Amino acid sequence: MTNGTNRQILLVEKPTGKLAPEHFKMADGKIPEPKDGEVLLRVRYISLDAANRAWMHGATYRSAVEANTVMAGGGIAEVIGSRAPGFAAGDIVFGDTGWQDYAAVPAKHLSKMPRIEPMTHLLSVYGIAGLTAYFGLLHVGRPNAGETVVVSAAAGSVGSIVGQIAKIKGCHVVGIAGGHEKCHWLTSTLGFDAAVDYKDGAVFKALRAAAPKGIDVYFDNVGGDILEACIAQMNIRGRIACCGAISQYDGVPSATGPRGVPGLIVVKRLTMQGFIVMDYMEQRDQALAELQSWVAAGKLKVQEDVIAGLENTPQALIGLLAGENRGKRMIKL
Repeated sequence: MTNGTNRQILLVEKPTGKLAPEHFKMADGKIPEPKDGEVLLRVRYISLDAANRAWMHGATYRSAVEANTVMAGGGIAEVIGSRAPGFAAGDIVFGDTGWQDYAAVPAKHLSKMPRIEPMTHLLSVYGIAGLTAYFGLLHVGRPNAGETVVVSAAAGSVGSIVGQIAKIKGCHVVGIAGGHEKCHWLTSTLGFDAAVDYKDGAVFKALRAAAPKGIDVYFDNVGGDILEACIAQMNIRGRIACCGAISQYDGVPSATGPRGVPGLIVVKRLTMQGFIVMDYMEQRDQALAELQSWVAAGKLKVQEDVIAGLENTPQALIGLLAGENRGKRMIKL
């Protein structure tokens, strides 16, 4: 097994401005030999996430990605060799495989996944995206039936699921997305009550029309000016679930927004909480059971954006940061 070639995509330079193809290069490495306690994996699907870009800035909930190393990223992989108890050839796992064909990963950092078809669902609705949406909305946002829930990046992997779960819970749901097509998709296909196109400008005014009773729960994926517009329209004792700040990840971070936040948080008695999905993994089985029941009943539609070819990974991430995708974007190897 070890004399084959392992195609890898390296981050050759940390970008100071916008991420571009020249920041990456494809290289041929050796297929690694697993050490004691490690598992040798053949990567099947690579998850693309805005967080990939954040890791280039510095340490977050994981260490920073350094120049001239394999680009980090989560993936669904098949075990082809194991030197760790509990893992055997043929098992399907999720872990930080990196952007490469093969990886040797410590077993303690892997999650064994159920055999589900299509396997892509293990990265979308039953993976980090679905679990982030589930725990962030239900445990941090805590919506009640009849309340108004607003979600930004609503056509993305997490936002599209957040809005649908909020509808299942009986809420009035408003999505914020970029472009008329995405906004139409949110209301016509996913069942959102309204959608606001941030590319039209005048987000504050459009939001007021879409959420006339104010906002009870805001699920924030973007930060910046959109967070500012939503905070200003929050109701008394509203909850803000802070999932990401994509507006700040690529290029020069926005210097504006959110302004006036401390005063509004006090006056409106708002709760603003960040969260990491890993905090909730002890409750994963319960969440998966509920997500699976909603998908089976047709209440939760799964949208995936699958691109073939390891060589396309850099461009696919750049496109994701520009908002090209609808639903969960991933690479098929």
